[in-house]
Amino acid sequence: MATLRFLFHDHLNQSIATLVDCDKRHDVVLMCESRQEFTRVKHHQKKIAFWIASMRHFHKQLKDQGYRVDYVALDDPQNSHDFSEEVLACAKRHHLDQVVFMQPSDYFLDQKMRQLSDKSSLAVTMLPDNRFLASDDFFASWASGKKQLRMEFFYREMRKAHSILMDNGEPVGGKWNYDSENRKPPKSGLTIPATYNHPPDAISKAACALVADTFSDHFGEITPFYFAVTRKQALDALALFIRERLINFGDYQDAMLQGEPWMYHSHIGFYINIGFLHPRECIEAAETAYQQGLAPLNAVEGFIRQILGWREFIRGIYWHKMPDYAEMNFLDAQRALPDFYWSAKTDMNCLRQCVAETKQHAYAHHIQRLMVLGNFALIAGLHPKHVNEWYHIVYADAYQWVELPNVSGMILFADGGYLGSKPYAASGAYIDKMSDYCKGCRFNVKEKNGPDACPFNYLYWDFLLRNQDKLRSNQRLGMIYGTLSRMQPERIAAIQSDSAAFLDQLSQDTYDE
Repeated sequence: MATLRFLFHDHLNQSIATLVDCDKRHDVVLMCESRQEFTRVKHHQKKIAFWIASMRHFHKQLKDQGYRVDYVALDDPQNSHDFSEEVLACAKRHHLDQVVFMQPSDYFLDQKMRQLSDKSSLAVTMLPDNRFLASDDFFASWASGKKQLRMEFFYREMRKAHSILMDNGEPVGGKWNYDSENRKPPKSGLTIPATYNHPPDAISKAACALVADTFSDHFGEITPFYFAVTRKQALDALALFIRERLINFGDYQDAMLQGEPWMYHSHIGFYINIGFLHPRECIEAAETAYQQGLAPLNAVEGFIRQILGWREFIRGIYWHKMPDYAEMNFLDAQRALPDFYWSAKTDMNCLRQCVAETKQHAYAHHIQRLMVLGNFALIAGLHPKHVNEWYHIVYADAYQWVELPNVSGMILFADGGYLGSKPYAASGAYIDKMSDYCKGCRFNVKEKNGPDACPFNYLYWDFLLRNQDKLRSNQRLGMIYGTLSRMQPERIAAIQSDSAAFLDQLSQDTYDE
């Protein structure tokens, strides 16, 4: 019996569960470009172009290999732009009475697609997501009974379960984690290889033109467009990273340099999250590089931990805690998102650099996201709803499943410590140590208070003062609150006065993107 097989826009791989047992001659594969999905939040223009170009290339690949594919383009006058409605319409066109799809990657679509059987007589089968190494049951079993979840312990279980960097039941090298070796500040004279860059072909150019015409009011710049838009290209991007940048990834993964948005990072999150690459093959490529002596253990372990540990952990928390997780606001942060998150118009050079690069590339590496953009959002008390929406919009690798726990849990401490053991708040000293941003800033990172002081300096202490009732008991903040308790009243008054003046001005400079 023929089956309708529906592919979401981030399920672009022939090994996806939806296609594993597909009968090319009889089954119908459905793909849809959805205005509703592209505007549920107003995604970055380059991100939408990447999605459309990748979908159209995958459609062509399937057609060339003999699949029966129904493809509903964005500008098709019959397009309802609603996935469930398009499934019903396609089933009717081809006289099909059963549909198969893999679990969508976000909670909203999951709930919507589960209603299909209520809206029709279709037999609906939702398959488990096979793009991950930890099943929902594995994560739920590991998390059961724990009041707090820590990635490090989950990561160790994953290493053992999948025999990654293991030697007779023990971690290779004798340690599970080499993070302490991966925090070097950038030194002068670094030679950073270029990231993967594939010139757009006719399909990608058409996708960019369509987005420029249809979504011109969205954030971001479409050109230059350089993304891999096929699995083959994504594999080339992975190989380039392993060959040229993995060797220095560990040492400088936390470093930031003005004019160097890519640093030594892999930039394959785009391709894993859209389905082109499977995490296992990325992990195995790095492990093989270590075994062949092409990259040191601290770099390889750090890279693998991001995928096998953090990525799987974040996804597990998302499905374990939704939908309540999206509403958490432990610190009762209420401030609106400042205009400079969209415009990059701010005297704070670190924020200006990170927003401008995000606007151009739909990318910033994890320390820029956490310790510059996220750190400011935390200590300024920005509302989790606004911050989550911004991160979801601006990054091409951002889907709600990965964005929400990272932002609400890791960046904003909005879950009260369920994901992370402490808020990742820092003064300007951290940014000065790990970057060259402070050299080009109108503010003085060495000044603690006054009109020329780096705002991160007084906002950091003001954050701790504002939230001391909720944070003072945190064991990892004990020394910091000890320091705060010894501050002179005059210093505390200056911190609060500078912060109030800065935040009041910030409140006058906001708009909704």
